Amino acid sequence: MSKILSNKSNLQILYEDNHIIVVNKRAGDIVQGDKTGDKPLSDVVKDYIKDKYNKPGNVYLGVVHRLDRPTTGIVLFAKTSKALPRLNKLFAEKKTSKTYWALVKNKPPKVQDRLVHWLKKNPKNNKSTAFDTEVEDSKKAILNYQILKTLDNFYLLEIDLETGRHHQIRCQLAKIGCPIKGDLKYGFKRSNKDASISLHARKLEFTHPIKKEKLSVIASLPNDSLWQACED
Repeated sequence: MSKILSNKSNLQILYEDNHIIVVNKRAGDIVQGDKTGDKPLSDVVKDYIKDKYNKPGNVYLGVVHRLDRPTTGIVLFAKTSKALPRLNKLFAEKKTSKTYWALVKNKPPKVQDRLVHWLKKNPKNNKSTAFDTEVEDSKKAILNYQILKTLDNFYLLEIDLETGRHHQIRCQLAKIGCPIKGDLKYGFKRSNKDASISLHARKLEFTHPIKKEKLSVIASLPNDSLWQACED
């Protein structure tokens, strides 16, 4: 299902049926409205649905999960009120499988590893700090990574999440000395030209909330020479 079904108005639709729609988010898009007032991806998808199906009035769209603004990749939305609570339950019960790709300059200590930290969020600067042991108001964070490919100056990591914490991948990789390319907030020295960070929600596997069939969706990589080298 990695084939892009539609690319209208730069909206990359990876999968769509009556109940759900899966989009390949670009860097800079916000999933849901915030204090910036910028038009969120959810509204862009609503416009697409309204236009494609000539829907009168308001279009229903449920936000199931989010990605940080500078990241790219898979975002799943519910198109019906029947699908939304079922999808929310799947995510809450960790019955989905989310795989990310990240580009880092520093080689990780191990080729593959399971990272366990306790993350504490600071709302004032919208940043999390990773600790090796539990501290007050911290939450346990677990991810598994492996080096997929060695490039000229970077390493491509594949990451599978066991938990979903605030800035988890960004924070945990920085903790082991491997900040993600472009991620100034977590210690990378230079920003990317498009203000993105090189973190991509590559794959999502879940059970369809209505049809009950297994779905596996893969998001194509950003149109960037370094990302494209990952597929060579």
